[in-house]
Parts: sequence; structure tokens; C-alpha cells
Amino acid sequence: MNEKHFKALRADIRSGLDVTSSVDDADLVRHIENRILYDTELTGLTSREKHALVRKIFHSFRGLDVLQPLIDDPTVTEIMINSHREIFVERAGEVIQVPDQFESRERLEDLIQTIVAGVNRIVNEASPIVDARLKDGSRVNIVLPPVALKGPTMTIRKFPERPMTMEDLIRRGALDEEAAAMLKDLVRSKYNIFISGGTGSGKTTFLNALSQCIPPSERIITIEDSAELQIVTVPNLVSMETRNANTEGKGEITIRELIRSSLRMRPNRIVVGEVRGSEALDMLQAMNTGHDGSLSTGHANNIRDMVSRLETMVLGGADLPLGVVRQQISSAIDIFVHLSRLRDKSRRVLEISEVIGFENGQVTLNPLYRFQERGESNGRIIGALERCGEGLHHTLKLQMAGIKPESWHRGEASV
Repeated sequence: MNEKHFKALRADIRSGLDVTSSVDDADLVRHIENRILYDTELTGLTSREKHALVRKIFHSFRGLDVLQPLIDDPTVTEIMINSHREIFVERAGEVIQVPDQFESRERLEDLIQTIVAGVNRIVNEASPIVDARLKDGSRVNIVLPPVALKGPTMTIRKFPERPMTMEDLIRRGALDEEAAAMLKDLVRSKYNIFISGGTGSGKTTFLNALSQCIPPSERIITIEDSAELQIVTVPNLVSMETRNANTEGKGEITIRELIRSSLRMRPNRIVVGEVRGSEALDMLQAMNTGHDGSLSTGHANNIRDMVSRLETMVLGGADLPLGVVRQQISSAIDIFVHLSRLRDKSRRVLEISEVIGFENGQVTLNPLYRFQERGESNGRIIGALERCGEGLHHTLKLQMAGIKPESWHRGEASV
């Protein structure tokens, strides 16, 4: 069926009944099926093709139009809409263009407005960039013209229905059992952990996996730009999300404000989805004022670069001497974990380092594990995390939790 016939068929179905509210989904599907069954121009279609056409028309009314099959496809991890005519997806780390496209630019714009309205956000020419999410938790970034030159642009990052565990990450080769056992115990013992990595390296997935190790008796506050975290093991959970300013430039609620508010909510731990700016200072201060076991992420190329970026973020929001900022970082963060997406498209933990202090004006790091590449096989990088350095220096929190660090190396870590 060509696009012209599809549009005419869809318009005819729309005129036949009120598909927006008064008809439930089952009645709408039956109406579409009956219309297609008696369309003489469609007699040449197979049953499979007719079923696909029914779903396509239904999704154009009630779902996410041409995107719905991609949303439903578990092999698709990211959907990139460059314009109403260009849609790319990521499957198994490979980005490919799909033949689907929206019937018009206006249809894509309508869909965008439906998505942002669903999370109480606004996007228009005056405020052309917004982060949102779908009902299933998928993260959405939208950029409109005149900023986006080719037309409305939307990127959807999908997340699995069931959040990944550390065991899932081990099976996928992101890290080994020994490093995973250590990280589990560090989370239970309330070490403050910061996850760094580039775009698409799996920071949020890894943060979700770590959060499953938090004892269920604790009270957790999560703070994000758009809610993505899936903490399912802690019943006493409060999830908060930022809010953009309205059309008058008022009503904005930032991560910084949410962190400050969370301190008055009696949290055991604070989980900040990602720090990008001056809120880094508030996060560090929260970690330094009794909220041990807090977790966060940030963009960086390696751990040393992440330390420098945190310094820059803090200095951007406070007039403090650099030495004071570095002292704050060294006393607030216990462990850095760095992730990367390698050339074979796999996501791996490349380094785990301990912050051991502040010496000669610098934050001092103690590498615990580093990824060592050993070659390639069938396009897959062969390598593993290897222990390095002198082992964990600061073990007091482990001792308080009744855990012996040497148990990781004997395979006796707590479960």
C-alpha cells in the first residue's frame, strides 16, 4: 500500500467514528479490521499484511504512530528521529536506518506535544529543547526548529522492563564476579560511589544495578532530570524530577533545589541520576553530611577527567578556592567506577578506583581494578578487569558492616 492510499484509508476510518475518546481500544481495532476486510483495493494483501496494517492504523490513533512497533521491539535500545522522514534505531550496538517514516512533519509535531504534555512539560519555538519520558519509563530528548535545522528531532532511550542486576552485567561481560562482589559489599557498607562514562556507556543501567544492592530497610531519595531509575528492592522510596520553567520563565525546579529539599526528608541515601553543573556542590555536601552510601553519575572520558569535571562544576556555582573544592571531593566520594563503550559496541567497566585522600593539592586515587585487553576474536574484544594497586585502603565502613574485604578474592563475598 502506498502512502497516499494509507492516508486516505486512515482519514476514512477517522471520519467513521470518534477514535479519540468515546471508543475503547477493542472496538477501535474491530472497526479498523472491518474497514480493511471490505476494502476492495486491499484484496491482494495477505493475512499477515492486513494484520500489520491494522496495527499500523491503530497505533497512528492511540499509540506512538510508526514508532510503536519499534517501542514494542525488545531488540531496539534506542530510537533516533532526525526528521519526520528519517528514523534510525540501535540494535545490539549497531545503528541502522529503518524504512518507516511519519506521514507528515505535522504528525510528528503532534506526537511530540502529546508526549511532553503527558509529563507536564512544554516545548515550543521559544523553548525548543526538553527532556521527557514515555509511560514505560523510556527517556526522551526533543529538539525543535529553529535549533534543529532538519525539522523536529526526538531521541528515545529505551530501558528494559526489568532493571538489570549485577548478575545480568556479569553475564554480559561488563565486569567479572570478583569486582561485582566487591561493589555489592561497598554499596551495602555505604560507600559513596560515583559512576563516570561517555554517552551510551551504560551509566544509568549500572546505577540501577548497584541500587538493587541497597538494603530494603533504608529510605532512598532519587533525583533526576527525567525519571529513569528503576529501584524495585526498596519500598521506602521517594522519586523526584526537575521541572522546566513555564512560558513566562517561572516555576523552574532544578536538581540543586531538589537535593537541598531532600536533606529535609530524612533520607538514608540520596541517588542523583546525573550531575552536570553547580548541583555537584550540593551533592558533595550531602555526601559529607551523613548521607553515606549515596550514588551518582557524570560524563567523562576517564576517572581523572571526572575529578576535573567535578571541580569545574563546583567552581561554576560557588566562589571557592580550588583546594577547598578538591578537599570536598576527596572527603565526599569513596569510589569511582568508569564505564566505556568499546569498539566492538560492548559496554564494559574499565576502571574502579578508590579515593584515598588529598595530598599536595590533588585528589589522590588508588586504582583497584583496570580492564586489560588481550586481543580480539570474531570481532569481540577479549579482556578482563584485573586487580591492581595495593587493595582497598579505607575499610572502616566494611568493618562496621561486618564484611571482610579479603573475602572477595576467596569467593566468599556476602550475598
